[in-house]
Amino acid sequence: MKVLVVMGSKSDSHIAEKVTKVLDEFGVGYDVEVASAHRNPEKVEKLAKKDYDVFIAIAGLSAALPGVIAAHTIKPVIGVPVSAKLDGLDSLLSIAQMPPGVPVATVGIDNGKNAALLAIEILALKDEELRQKLEDYREKMKG
Repeated sequence: MKVLVVMGSKSDSHIAEKVTKVLDEFGVGYDVEVASAHRNPEKVEKLAKKDYDVFIAIAGLSAALPGVIAAHTIKPVIGVPVSAKLDGLDSLLSIAQMPPGVPVATVGIDNGKNAALLAIEILALKDEELRQKLEDYREKMKG
């Protein structure tokens, strides 16, 4: 099982690092790419059609990236809004307001950690070992 983490630009790498840190902790495979929904939509379309189980799209400003990926795949897409301007509210609203039929899950602004955990929860639906790791993680959080 594998996750694709897509950043709208290299300036989003601080968020991607939060995502990959958690994926590493759980032993989940991933790739990281940079692709802008506005500057190179053809690349985004090609990435969306690759064989990944979950996509995490990190984007600020108009934050079209998660929606463009979702338009080209039936796999789960998680959008991470970035606080580029307006404290990230513009990005959050852009990701959360997808048209009917193009669902994108959204986590809090700059919250790469929760995006990774949501991806892991999705993957754990079909992976007992990952499910156990999540249960252990939640037990540690109680402490």
